[in-house]
Amino acid sequence: MDPNVRAVYLTFDDGPIPQSTPFILDTLREHGVKATFFMVGDNVRKHPDLYQRIVDEGHQVGNHTYNHLGAFKHWTMTYAVNTHKSARLINTNLFRPPHGWMRPSVYWWMKHMYKIVMWDVVTRDYSKWLTADDVLNNVKEYTRNGSIITFHDSLKSIDKLHYALPEALKWLKEQGYEFKVFEQDFEETI
Repeated sequence: MDPNVRAVYLTFDDGPIPQSTPFILDTLREHGVKATFFMVGDNVRKHPDLYQRIVDEGHQVGNHTYNHLGAFKHWTMTYAVNTHKSARLINTNLFRPPHGWMRPSVYWWMKHMYKIVMWDVVTRDYSKWLTADDVLNNVKEYTRNGSIITFHDSLKSIDKLHYALPEALKWLKEQGYEFKVFEQDFEETI
């Protein structure tokens, strides 16, 4: 990232789901922030209205497989087919692997089809061992210019996000950060 641009990328994994997505979208709108949502295809199938709201409100979307598959537990072709099934529902070439893991064979296939987006700040908002304050402190301690910050649009996270997300957005703005989303590059897809 250009050192003269002070910005971060806010991302959400695992949604959309009715118990968390509306709160997240309302909070982002309230703070004037756009984010990238890496969505599970089956959740998009179940909740197309939430997918459409994310798109309509100007957020970016990414593929997070159809069933939140772990790449080490499945054959490369099974993983590829599952991701392609999700791609039929989510109009994007952005991809984030669940758990941030891929075998080399999976990575080789995926990099030819998608722009892979990882992260450098995972808030651990899903952890039963962390409090909402811990989640906020992870943002404060590890964020730097150009950081890709990952929250989770999930049942495990939403109770903590009620406090941590608005507070994190306030703190990031106080630090002078802008919020960017990832651009899609369809020319690279097959």
